[in-house]
Amino acid sequence: MGAPGGQTRILHKLRCGCRVNFPSASFLNMRSLLQLIALATLSRSLGVAGAPAPEPAAEGESGPALGCDVSNWQGNLNWATIKSQGVQFAYIKATEGTTFIDSYFSQNYVGATNNGIIRGAYHFAHPDTSSGAAQANFFLAHGGGWSADGITLPGAIDLEGSCAGLTAAQMVSWIHDFANTYHAATSSWWTSCTGNNAGFGSTSPLWIAHWAASIGTLPAGWSYTTFWQYADSGTYPGDQDLFNGDAAGLKRMALGS
Repeated sequence: MGAPGGQTRILHKLRCGCRVNFPSASFLNMRSLLQLIALATLSRSLGVAGAPAPEPAAEGESGPALGCDVSNWQGNLNWATIKSQGVQFAYIKATEGTTFIDSYFSQNYVGATNNGIIRGAYHFAHPDTSSGAAQANFFLAHGGGWSADGITLPGAIDLEGSCAGLTAAQMVSWIHDFANTYHAATSSWWTSCTGNNAGFGSTSPLWIAHWAASIGTLPAGWSYTTFWQYADSGTYPGDQDLFNGDAAGLKRMALGS
């Protein structure tokens, strides 16, 4: 983890730090969230953070997926070397509060991507300076977004140090504010605006926009898509689309048959 603003507080963070992920595809209730925080803090107090890393699994074998989390504190990194050491995923610091953007975020994110490492972004929280929603939106605007593309991990929030002058109830409310804002922004339009209603699949063909190498999860009610907008630019003008069928099938659709 990177220290706030690049300051040196490594020992303090190892003793007190925890990080909480907010997967957009599932709801994390406060009980499980608090359990996660407690387990993270307990593991640090027991010295788990300093334990030797497990050996990476050989190609094609099952085993723990090894990763790292980095920030500007680590400086320039050679992601090809990191990949060769068995790292399969990385969390990369993007933002802090509502004013700090990690100067190494872009090069780290690109470096991890170019070397086939599944990567995600994390935000260093300052619950005493602004609302959870404000910090979530700042995070989302500077690299913290998520999409179901198979290479992007859901965003994470780094909570550590003191309680920032907040009561337990205020801290819980702040975390909810951050998580709910992040969930709303990273859920699909259909899920956010219709509650993932499944009542249209039998009567209405689906045209889905998902700019990635694979089509991802479809909305409820559809087992396949008719059209897929797979990119926002390319060989042809405007967005790029595929029809799920051949030219004859496209003609039949135009005839209403």
